[in-house]
Amino acid sequence: MSVDVSPARSAAVPVSFEFFPPKTPEGVAKLRAVRQALYARRPEFCSVTYGAGGSTQEGTFGTVREILAEGMDAASHFSCIGATRESIRGQLQELRAMGVKRLVALRGDLPSGYGAGGEFSYASDLVEFIRAETGDAFHIEVAAYPETHPQARSPEADLQAFVAKAKAGADTAITQYFYNADAYFRFVDDARARGVDIPVVPGIMPITNSTQLLRFSDASGAEIPRWIRLRLQAFGDDSEGIRAFGLDVVAGLCRRLLDGGAPGLHLYTMNQSAASLALLDRVGLGA
Repeated sequence: MSVDVSPARSAAVPVSFEFFPPKTPEGVAKLRAVRQALYARRPEFCSVTYGAGGSTQEGTFGTVREILAEGMDAASHFSCIGATRESIRGQLQELRAMGVKRLVALRGDLPSGYGAGGEFSYASDLVEFIRAETGDAFHIEVAAYPETHPQARSPEADLQAFVAKAKAGADTAITQYFYNADAYFRFVDDARARGVDIPVVPGIMPITNSTQLLRFSDASGAEIPRWIRLRLQAFGDDSEGIRAFGLDVVAGLCRRLLDGGAPGLHLYTMNQSAASLALLDRVGLGA
């Protein structure tokens, strides 16, 4: 497989990293080391996920504070399902006081066993509220699903939901991870045809563990192409072989996306650094 290591690409392509809030002191210390390793790649920002129903808010905001204190731009995930306008207003005030300038606005999921409730039904409602409350204080990212959100009634309904988020005031979109570049390009073309011109940044999941990846994908609706799934299953317990194969596959995907005009890459790190660093090196986005 040929490798494009053009220096011009490294200088021009924005890269961002996503983390989840650790649950243990050991996890906190490990993530600090992971972030330092990844900061060498000069990310545009780092995002921190938010648990169902805001269940990790304290950990999310704590991790965001650390990233800001380390001199990096931090984007907090920010969900609205089950929330009230007053609770969202208070959280926005807290985030502004922390110095956060970027949000990933999501509908989110309720913890199991809870009814829907709340005053927001869709992410577009949240985006509209943030804009009404704070003007341009935040750069607002929203989610995009090139292979269709698993709860959407249809691909067209999902696309219209994305259009609504963009028209409500979103600045940028980050996609669910995928391994089919055609799905991404078709989604962008369809959005453009409906008047949406905000950048749509591909979300990239490195392949390092087949069991974990297949479980995540089955739960999230992200498609693993049959040839990739069969190859991963054939490796069995050969973790080194899985990582090498995964690096080839995802690097090829990233090169095709960038060559086709994708505006950057957003890497789902799973709080690890090695796979993301290897991928950036392979694609030619070195330090």
